[in-house]
Amino acid sequence: MLTVLRNSWALLLGMMLLMIGNGVQGTLLGIRGGIEGFSTSQMSYVMSGYFLGFLFGSRMTPGMIQRVGHVRVFAALGSMISAVLIAYAAAPDWMVWMVMRVLIGFSFSGVYITAESWLNNASTNETRGQALSLYMIMQMLGIIASQALLNLGDPSGYFLFVIPSILVSVAFTPILLSASKAPAFELTKPLDFVSLYRTSPLGCVGIFLLGGVFSAQFGMASVWGASVGLSVRDLSIFVASIYTGGLVAQYPIGWLSDRMDRRRLVFALSVLGAIATVIPFVISANFFVLVLVGAIMGGVSNPLYSLLVAYTNDFLDPHDMAAASAGLIFINGVGAIGGPILTGWIMAQIGPDGFFLFIAVLFGAMAAYAAWRMTRRPSPATEHTGAFTPLSPTASALAIEAVMEARSETPRPEETE
Repeated sequence: MLTVLRNSWALLLGMMLLMIGNGVQGTLLGIRGGIEGFSTSQMSYVMSGYFLGFLFGSRMTPGMIQRVGHVRVFAALGSMISAVLIAYAAAPDWMVWMVMRVLIGFSFSGVYITAESWLNNASTNETRGQALSLYMIMQMLGIIASQALLNLGDPSGYFLFVIPSILVSVAFTPILLSASKAPAFELTKPLDFVSLYRTSPLGCVGIFLLGGVFSAQFGMASVWGASVGLSVRDLSIFVASIYTGGLVAQYPIGWLSDRMDRRRLVFALSVLGAIATVIPFVISANFFVLVLVGAIMGGVSNPLYSLLVAYTNDFLDPHDMAAASAGLIFINGVGAIGGPILTGWIMAQIGPDGFFLFIAVLFGAMAAYAAWRMTRRPSPATEHTGAFTPLSPTASALAIEAVMEARSETPRPEETE
């Protein structure tokens, strides 16, 4: 781990600062949208724009990198992010915000792809799993820390939009001035979706449903909080609890994943997520319960992503891993685009707590599908499956491919005891 820090500290520090900026804008827009009088439906389209841009970015950035190189792409997209963060406050119109969210989603997707290719190049086969795990930790810490910044200014003013813009600009300094060489980059064509689904139906369906869960969490949590009248302080605590739960739960769930049928674990976690998220919908929960629900929601959804990638990997041949990783990213992105829009529609029909109902339904659907899949074919023996590695839901296809390859080469815990 110390070796990884020594070799990649500039990239890891820069990514943490970037995630602080991303975390601030994700929550701040929901609060400011309420102040500006935007409806829940309007804000749902604004929030969905990020994931539409993210999906386009995941498809187009590799070609951009091949044409002009890592450094130019990284600097250009970073400039776009910094500019959009300030422009939000200058143009408080929901349709303008939606376009800006597409731009910033595209830019963040490209930044992740570029950064992860650098990180992958700086790692060896022995350290790649540690590097990606540390990368995920820094991202999550950045989002958690970003929520504290929301309490330093007035959401109706400019200050809270200027601070993340400055942080994003500063974030690129250690990365672009580091001595690490920009790596070679190859385009990866996704595995066709029929073949990918036949390889792992649960992996495909689960990743699609999780796309909706993540986009609802990242995009609509602040819209829900503003609509029920939470203070900035309480809303920032609630959002931070989601990502804190996701960070803390990765490792115990990973430990279980390497020692049992992964489908059973997917089922159990999905049931837990469904039960937790339906609570605020059926009862009038106090703030402590809401924070606990947020922690469970994040503690289920984030590890589930890594778990489903690991489960899919159990059925793949090594030469299919790159194509499968690109396919999983696309499926997740399609699910993410619809998440905020459906959440906004449900909230408009039945009230703000439709936010929790939507997520509960997705978790319930995943649990039901996992239970059905357990009746369709046997699971691989645990000694024949790859090791679990924590992975961020924002990871690019390159990072997922690296994790898949590292898992296929990593001895399982019982093999080393």
